[in-house]
Amino acid sequence: MYQKIQSEVVVLGSGPAGYSAAFRCADLGLDTILIERYKKIGGVCLNVGCIPSKSLLHIAKVIKDAKDLSETGVFFNKPSINLKKIHDWKEDIIHKLTNSLYNISNKRNIKFIQGTAHFESNNNIIVENDQNKFDISFKNAIIATGSNAIKIPSFPNQDDRIWDSTDALLLKNIPSRFLIVGGGIIGLEMATIYSALGSTVDIVDRFNVFLPSVDEDVSKMYIKSINKRFNIFLNTHIKTIDPKDHGLIVSMEGDNLGHSISYDNILVAVGRTPNTQDLKLEKVGIELNDTGFIKVDNQLKTNISNIYAIGDVTGLPMLAHKAIHESHIAAEVIAGKNHYYEPKVIPSVAYTDPEIAWVGFNEKDVIKLNIDYEVAVFPWSASGRAHASNCTTGLTKLIFNKKNNQIIGASILGTNAGELINEVALAIEMGCDAEDLSLTIHAHPTLSESICLASDIFRGTITDLLNIKKNISE
Repeated sequence: MYQKIQSEVVVLGSGPAGYSAAFRCADLGLDTILIERYKKIGGVCLNVGCIPSKSLLHIAKVIKDAKDLSETGVFFNKPSINLKKIHDWKEDIIHKLTNSLYNISNKRNIKFIQGTAHFESNNNIIVENDQNKFDISFKNAIIATGSNAIKIPSFPNQDDRIWDSTDALLLKNIPSRFLIVGGGIIGLEMATIYSALGSTVDIVDRFNVFLPSVDEDVSKMYIKSINKRFNIFLNTHIKTIDPKDHGLIVSMEGDNLGHSISYDNILVAVGRTPNTQDLKLEKVGIELNDTGFIKVDNQLKTNISNIYAIGDVTGLPMLAHKAIHESHIAAEVIAGKNHYYEPKVIPSVAYTDPEIAWVGFNEKDVIKLNIDYEVAVFPWSASGRAHASNCTTGLTKLIFNKKNNQIIGASILGTNAGELINEVALAIEMGCDAEDLSLTIHAHPTLSESICLASDIFRGTITDLLNIKKNISE
């Protein structure tokens, strides 16, 4: 069936960027169509990314915490893993959330069209599925088609034992030996999950720096904390993969490896690339940068003034919370508001165990920018709540500009670091200085106290640790 439709706004993609943009457009009184390649709303993040991975990471943390409790005199039996039940529980979470979004979409009177889309002109899109073809005329379009996992061409990618992150989250099996290629956030989170479920996990990364956005003292503490659960081999590359019936024979070369190892499964987690290849952007003349991402200005407009792009298709950082923020700006600009995408900072989180979170400048940044800075680190070994919660492996590290004492960056390693980092993000956005953080009374005992205590260290007013920088003038 062929249908011609007109709409004020067309949104391509229904992930966090897409559905948030569509919902905001509808709330602003704009007639909106939401287009999605797959049958479910929510995109990669909800269906095969953020939400299912965090569900499995929760299970992994409970398993580890139960094991760690044996040191306190509380003993549990060895966990029995029922993959089908875990899979069904995870899918039920996804189903509830996708259904909720679909119902919210309907209540906002957004027209949802399932199918693949491409541009015909800067005011026209074609959408096709198995039964229908839609010819949609629009005043404005928002591209929010997300990204997909990069494949390594030299790998035998037709072998179903070689996974991407979507495959890994399906819980097809628990490999006895599991190789993860790529030591970024996705690789680390999958290592956390599968090592807890019983796999022997190796991570290899061709770079010689672990998580380059994280300072070395933080990454060293993290690596030390996980060295009994899985292995990380840096400056290592894979020479060959030889698929055999009994396993995947991997030849590696690096600082600590120079031989072949047999693995049951391999996860490729070396990054993601934007989903733009099927949109026929060349018909419209939308400009891409050198790495294939769509160029946008600070109102999320492409070089075609009525076509916007948000989320992963616009480049790094490829984060859902960044995409959602962009979606609101794009919708508001279309509605005639004079708004701009101008965040000072965007927090990042690795939902590992312990979690790693960072925001603003790291030490490498401030040295490169020649900023006169000072670091204050509060170790969680001095936190009463960390001891009571059995999570003393952690630290809160704040970076201050010494000229005005403003906080300009932070790294937090430890339980719930992803929750704690948001206070620092707000502090940087508000232009807070050390005194603002120190004089904000935090509940005790909490892990969040570590933020004001680190600020006390900078100010020379700390009492929970030996004060080596006494400040008697305040």
